[in-house]
Amino acid sequence: MATEDDYTAQPFVPDRGGLPALRAAATECRGCPLYRDATQTVFGAGKASARVMLVGEQPGDQEDRQGKPFVGPAGHLLDRALAEAGLDPADAYVTNAVKHFKFTRTEPRKRRIHKAPTLRETTACGPWLAAELDRVEPELIVVLGATAGKALLGSSFRVTQVRGTVLEEEIHGRPERLVPTVHPSAVLRADDRDAAYRGLLSDLKVAARALA
Repeated sequence: MATEDDYTAQPFVPDRGGLPALRAAATECRGCPLYRDATQTVFGAGKASARVMLVGEQPGDQEDRQGKPFVGPAGHLLDRALAEAGLDPADAYVTNAVKHFKFTRTEPRKRRIHKAPTLRETTACGPWLAAELDRVEPELIVVLGATAGKALLGSSFRVTQVRGTVLEEEIHGRPERLVPTVHPSAVLRADDRDAAYRGLLSDLKVAARALA
């Protein structure tokens, strides 16, 4: 029986083909148990020519139902903030560190409650993110929240320490520039939502300047 140490998406990731080939292959991923309860794989979306890649944590309830990333409330807030910051959402590639919705619910038929993926589950899904980076070759990665940051930069990543700064790191064998910020869902949960939104907007303006 497979243990957590055996979790990996690598055998499911095709060596050849562009984003459409990756997206098709990801529908059959069984690299960790999260596929069992999720409705479907939610792969990244956007152009292969995108200059900026936005990486979040995992799909939410609406994303799981629709099969597209960032189509729920957090995605709508992100689109608004990107536009205000001077970044066209249509020109970005958006994806998540984990491609299946992890959730819990107290009773059958009750609302599905988001549950954060473990570091092992995030690592298992890493080959998909590496393949997306290889195909898109973005000029800049916007890191949305702690889970995405740890997936890309390691378990010591702390979003509060580096948010709104331009980092230069080697990611999956490629030199990358990254701007970390909070996940838009954190803005929606914040006690002072206006202040949290201003913080997100400020960080995205740093990303916009880095691409200018």
